[in-house]
Amino acid sequence: MLRAESQVVQDPPFGRPDAIVDLASREGVQLVSGQWRYHDVKIIDADSRAVGPDLKPSGAPTKTYDYEPRAGVAEFDDSRWEAIDPTTLDQRRSTAKVCFNWYRINVTIPEKVGNVSTAGSTVAFEIVIDDYAEVWVSGKMPRILGQPGGEVIKGFNAPNRVILTRNAQPGQKIQLAIFGINGPISYSPQNFIWIKSATLDFYNSPKVVLSEIPAQVIKKDAALDEIVPAGAKIEKLAGGFLFTEGPIWVPRNEESDGYLLFSDPNNNLIYRWTQDGQLSVFLTKSGYRGFDIGEYGQPGSNGLTLDKQGRLTINQHGNRRVVRMEKNGQLTVLADHYDGKRLNSPNDLVYKSDGALYFTDPPFGLPKFFDDPRKELPYSGLFRVSPDGKKVQLLTTDLKGPNGLAFSPDERYFYVDDWDTEKKIIMRYEVQPDGTLANGKVFFDMTSAEGEDALDGMKVDQKGNLYVSGPGGLWIISPEGKHMGTIVGPEHPHNFAWGDDDGKTLYLCAKTGLYRIRLNIPGIRP
Repeated sequence: MLRAESQVVQDPPFGRPDAIVDLASREGVQLVSGQWRYHDVKIIDADSRAVGPDLKPSGAPTKTYDYEPRAGVAEFDDSRWEAIDPTTLDQRRSTAKVCFNWYRINVTIPEKVGNVSTAGSTVAFEIVIDDYAEVWVSGKMPRILGQPGGEVIKGFNAPNRVILTRNAQPGQKIQLAIFGINGPISYSPQNFIWIKSATLDFYNSPKVVLSEIPAQVIKKDAALDEIVPAGAKIEKLAGGFLFTEGPIWVPRNEESDGYLLFSDPNNNLIYRWTQDGQLSVFLTKSGYRGFDIGEYGQPGSNGLTLDKQGRLTINQHGNRRVVRMEKNGQLTVLADHYDGKRLNSPNDLVYKSDGALYFTDPPFGLPKFFDDPRKELPYSGLFRVSPDGKKVQLLTTDLKGPNGLAFSPDERYFYVDDWDTEKKIIMRYEVQPDGTLANGKVFFDMTSAEGEDALDGMKVDQKGNLYVSGPGGLWIISPEGKHMGTIVGPEHPHNFAWGDDDGKTLYLCAKTGLYRIRLNIPGIRP
């Protein structure tokens, strides 16, 4: 959970819009050249199949129910539907009890709304239906695990807010299809379905960032100017967490415009942050469900990454395992034992291009760390899971607290750092053809650097520079092992991930906050 002083979880954009088009008024609908159309939904008998071994409807034939019309798709013809006056949207419709209906409208972005020019603006569609709504936009309704509202049900009589465009252009056409649902369904409701409000909200400068400060850059080498742009700023995106860790950027796809996932291991949660500034819980009980959870400082998930198929892979502290989330949300265990003994508490992880997974396994997720009686392995290891997922292999036990890890861009070298206050080093290994590691050497030593923190997260950019959570801030080290400089932020960054479409934004998980900084060189991403 969030602390009392945390950012309020809400739908974006934040603040008052610069202009509003009321789609429940004739003037508003006329301005966007629209026409509301309406149709009841019928429940019909349908053929289906029982659940099969693949957990999909691939088993024996069975009978079930469906609905018609399927009016969310873009090419659906609603010309024969009832045309309704926008001032009657609050009229009670459908049949009461368990019932559903459709409202559809095509809107065209006008050149101006009042005195506000719409070109380049962000446009949000907001609708409140008594009782629930799902929203299709131009034939699409993305489905993302943990998504609160937006296109899917938000809550009982709660507003659905959907970003239609972040770069509106006059004349742009957008189709809206709203599926109304009477509820609560299990209550066999006696009421009907109706629209309480429907608006288009225009924002010229939507608020996403909570605050920003100039980045404090300690330059050790002139080459740092090629990495950190002049006037770089650190932006705060969210705050009030107990501890942030393990971020991963989920790239743009047909379901979304890209978003960040990150762990709060202390609170046993994974959060989702979108480019619009929406913060939501993506996964609860992300690392542990044990009865003794009160004994743990960090029972939740830590490192997150994606495999080649875009499936989320999670290091779970309390469960002491590495799992992969399948597209249907089911978890597949990739590693939980080695040599008949339970893992310590998997920390960070990275995939090689051949699909092999590498992860570190210090005991920092156990309540008493190295002295915890639950600890079964006599060492902290660096492990590899084979591409087929059938073999877990111990690669090295060189470090007391192996933590952050990364490959060089050409995958010739493998880096891993050490959370050890007495030995703050980065090791570099040569990657062998079979995926094992050899000829490990100390690549960089920060033991004498000022600052209490040992080494934590690590990432590499496309030119081979290392970004390491070290004493005092974010260290940037050249492929030759030269310290080029350190970025110091408002909170110490413990882990980070490259994000946005161009991969030049570094998202920083820094203790209680989530931050970002724009850099010049794109990073290596899954």
